[in-house]
Amino acid sequence: MLDIIKATMEHSKEDGYLGHVAFSVKGHEHPYEITLQDPKGKNDWSYALNFLNESGKEEDIEAVEELLEDDEFFDQLIEAARGALAGK
Repeated sequence: MLDIIKATMEHSKEDGYLGHVAFSVKGHEHPYEITLQDPKGKNDWSYALNFLNESGKEEDIEAVEELLEDDEFFDQLIEAARGALAGK
């Protein structure tokens, strides 16, 4: 259902953890990018979701927003970004 295309994460004292994950969802025409931020490093993530390269259907992005409410789905994206930080 979820395919990670690319993940990055950086950490600084000023901004905390800032990650970007490009991913696709099975059955959706266009891939997405999510920006993740945890300013204090306390596993309190905020996010912004966008289409990766070009805009797609409003219904598709709304469906992904609903998927993000599922902790398992959201955690996969966070772990992908954390894995990129650990790999540096």
